Amino acid sequence: MKRPLIRPLLAGLALIGGSAAVVTAAPAAAAPGADVVHGADVIRHQAATTASEHARITAYWTEGRMERALPADVRFAGEGKKATAAKKARVAAEPETPQPELGKVFFTLGGQDYVCSGTATNSGNADVVTTAGHCLNEGPGAFATNFAFVPAYDNGSRPYGTWTAEQLFTTSQWANSGDFNYDAGFAVMNEDSSGRSLTDVVGSYPIAFNLARGLTYTAYGYPAARPFDGESLYSCTGTVRQDPNGSDTQGLSCDMTGGSSGGGWITGGRLNSVNSFKYTFDSSTMYGPYFGSTIQSVYNQAANA
Repeated sequence: MKRPLIRPLLAGLALIGGSAAVVTAAPAAAAPGADVVHGADVIRHQAATTASEHARITAYWTEGRMERALPADVRFAGEGKKATAAKKARVAAEPETPQPELGKVFFTLGGQDYVCSGTATNSGNADVVTTAGHCLNEGPGAFATNFAFVPAYDNGSRPYGTWTAEQLFTTSQWANSGDFNYDAGFAVMNEDSSGRSLTDVVGSYPIAFNLARGLTYTAYGYPAARPFDGESLYSCTGTVRQDPNGSDTQGLSCDMTGGSSGGGWITGGRLNSVNSFKYTFDSSTMYGPYFGSTIQSVYNQAANA
């Protein structure tokens, strides 16, 4: 059976197709640019490791470049049998007051600037941002360059500055095969000019793994495609359900659009998934990967880097 087409919530990426019943892409070789592989599940990439590179990336992200980072791809591919029920459950995203732990992610892939969302996450090194795997790696393919996190972004304001990434981590399942079941990524950020770590400045959400399924979440993000403009934080709250189309992901009724990718799913005050993708036949349901032991092993590597 041909699986329905899906589209990541990352601004601007093309539609993804395939022939399997689960949300994966064809296998490929290890992602170019990955300099260290930790076991079977973790791929790490060195990003801005020098002061000059940090300064270059900070200067790169002008207000104009942030505004021009691509909006979402909104093409659809016809109706699926599950779409009608999902549309009836549409939940409109609600505007939120900016939170210092939540922000926008900016990066470059293939010479094009993109925008995602991310969450400052509690970790041993106090430097971790959690986002979607496709917000830092093509899946399969190259790692992002010019990766930056802007906490509490709001209509161009950067109250906590612009933070650059020293290292990028994702699952080997995402980096090698584009498997949306493992579409999670972690960035280890550089310290600021005063030598302070990210979460010492903005705070953080604790992260949880291997929780029960079917919980109630609040998902946050900066949707950038119409009718949104990417300038403000939004959220959706609801009880998730298993993907009826065969993947291991869970779905949340929400009308957030591209640019919200990587935004955190919070349950009981803990981060436990991220905005990942929507099926092209159903704009009402946003899916996120289950944070199990594989994604936990990637987080552990990032948290102790």
